[in-house]
Amino acid sequence: MNLEINRAHFPVTVLGPGRRIGIWFQGCKIGCPDCVSRDTWPSDPSRRIDVESLVSWCRDIASGGLDGITISGGEPFDQADGLLRLIEELSNWRLMAGLDFDILCYSGYPWRRLQRKHSLVLERLDAIIPEPFKREESPGLSLRGSANQSLIPLSDRGRRVFANWVDASSSAGMQVAVNGGKVWLIGIPSQGTMDRFAQGCADKGLRLTEMSWQP
Repeated sequence: MNLEINRAHFPVTVLGPGRRIGIWFQGCKIGCPDCVSRDTWPSDPSRRIDVESLVSWCRDIASGGLDGITISGGEPFDQADGLLRLIEELSNWRLMAGLDFDILCYSGYPWRRLQRKHSLVLERLDAIIPEPFKREESPGLSLRGSANQSLIPLSDRGRRVFANWVDASSSAGMQVAVNGGKVWLIGIPSQGTMDRFAQGCADKGLRLTEMSWQP
C-alpha cells in the first residue's frame, strides 16, 4: 500500500517528548486559513512511497533508539487506509523489537468526526491532537496551535507518556532543518514566528523565494 508523504525527519524534538521520528503526509482537503504548511495541501503522486519502505527507513534512521513517532501533514486521515496500515506496521516493529515508543497523530478534523469515521485508526494510536487550526483562538497549549485543540491520550502508553503534556502551556520551541536547498521549520509556531524567521534570513543575506505559510 502506498502513501503520499511530504517528508520524514529524525530526530524531531519539538513535536512530543524525547527524540522522535516526524512523518508529514502530503495532501489536505481541509485547508485551514493561516496554515503554515500550504505546501502539504495538494495531492502529489510523485511523493508516493510504499508503507513497508517507509517503515524500513524508520527502523534504519532510528536504529540507535527513539522515544516516539509524530504523524502530521497535510491531513493524515485523508489517506485513512494507508494511515491505518502505517500505524499497524509501526506497532508490529515496536512489538517485535521490544521497543516502547509512542505514536502521536495530528488531524485537522473534529474529534467527533474521527470517532465516528476512523475508530480503527484511533484504537491503534497512543495519542491524537484533533480539530482545525483557528488563528482567532491561538495560542494553544503545548504542541497545539490554537486553544480549540486538545491533546487526547488513547492508550495506557499514551496516558503515561503525555501525562505532563495534556495541560502544559510551555512552548516546545522550533527546529530548523536544511535539505536539498530548502529550509524548513519544525514545530508549532506562535503568531509572527514565520515572518520573523524570514526577516532574520533576509538580514543575513539569505533570500527565501517560496514560503509555505504565504498564499
